[in-house]
Amino acid sequence: MSNSEAIWRLVDAKKAPFEALSDRIWGMPELQYAEHRSVAEHIRELEREGFRVTRDVADIPTAVIGEAGEGGPVIAFLGEYDALPGLSQEAGVAEPRPVEPNGNGHGCGHNLLGSAALLAASAIKDWLAANKILGRVRYYGCPAEEGGAAKAFMVRAGAFADVDIAITWHPAAFCEVAEAAGLANTRIDFEFKGRAAHAAAAPHLGRSALDAVELMSVGVNYMREHMPSDARIHSAIINAGGIAPNVVQANAKVRYLIRSRELRDLVKLIERVKKVAQGAALMTETSVDAKVISGVSNLLPNTPLEEAMHECYARLGPVPFDDMDRAFARKIQSTLTDDDINAAFRRVGVKRNDRALCDEIVPLRSRRAPEIGSTDVGDVSWVVPTVQAHCSTYAIGTPGHSWQLTAQGKTPAAKKGMAHVAKVMAATAVEAFTDETLILRAKADLVARTAEEPYECPIPPDTKPPLDMAAA
Repeated sequence: MSNSEAIWRLVDAKKAPFEALSDRIWGMPELQYAEHRSVAEHIRELEREGFRVTRDVADIPTAVIGEAGEGGPVIAFLGEYDALPGLSQEAGVAEPRPVEPNGNGHGCGHNLLGSAALLAASAIKDWLAANKILGRVRYYGCPAEEGGAAKAFMVRAGAFADVDIAITWHPAAFCEVAEAAGLANTRIDFEFKGRAAHAAAAPHLGRSALDAVELMSVGVNYMREHMPSDARIHSAIINAGGIAPNVVQANAKVRYLIRSRELRDLVKLIERVKKVAQGAALMTETSVDAKVISGVSNLLPNTPLEEAMHECYARLGPVPFDDMDRAFARKIQSTLTDDDINAAFRRVGVKRNDRALCDEIVPLRSRRAPEIGSTDVGDVSWVVPTVQAHCSTYAIGTPGHSWQLTAQGKTPAAKKGMAHVAKVMAATAVEAFTDETLILRAKADLVARTAEEPYECPIPPDTKPPLDMAAA
């Protein structure tokens, strides 16, 4: 029996408790930095499996590390378990039906993400012990990927300092080694302060902080023609100054999310947005304070790891979906637009077909048209050779951050994909433990990529993890 077959059998033998873990996390959706019950469930599984547990990593109460093994290389599996607001949805139902009106939901599949990473880590733990191989496996329970940048804070605190390779994944519509394309970003709160006044009797005495927020929005919108086309700027008003229109609003706060393909370009874009804020304050005779909440780096590729993972994927093949899986996926597709489905195929460079679920492995470095988001995995990739898988757990065309994705989070198809990608990740780790050159080649690749631009954390040194972010 090959090493790959041995680790695949281990995953199959161990998967049931982790499928149950995924379902429990799905049923307790918690927002960034508030994942107290979710991390407790992961800690319970780590202790059941005999991992050595470190809590409160980087002074984050919902971050955890579990380690097993002795000596040798250190291979990390990265897990997540935070949910999203407003995406509550009943499982297995192909129509909008919230469990709780305006409640939270796992609309990005992180209930599956953390559970599969922990399953892979557990299988590797047993494989190392059975084969008496020197090496350590770690599970990193990482909160707040959805905007909280927990991994960046963990990197800054040195939590990855002795890791040799990091492996992770994300639920997706297709099976592939993920293209290392992610935008660097920063979240900044701009708080304007003015002067309250009676909006009818003495408006001339007031200085409106809400006017400043609106003028800042106008200024940023005029920037869009004059910034790189792949940069992105979004905003949300955190405090509009109250609900009384007959009062000149003395205080208002807006949160900006600024993204750029490269970290160095992001720095320049941030300074331009700050100038717009200062201009809005000048026009309204208010003051403005800018506070960085979080930030993440762009993703760095790692060619040796990507090639190794793709070989593992090719040996394993696609997820073994059945007719019932495909039938429910078609029901989900009936709620989508043709554009949703076409875009999904374009993202991975695959010609559109009539299949509702992926039944192939996307070629490495296919001709893609990616729609790029951001992830705090990027910061890990700057300090540790990192590779990420995508695995099919939902119908082709399902938008990320949607009720349709939440609805598919507990399906048999999702669980099949979860166990499947655990096999891919674990097999990649086996390659690293058994091929003495793979880690060296992966590290050399990282050194070459960072030679001219060493890693610099995008979060200011005095910025602490925004543990109250979900309540902001």
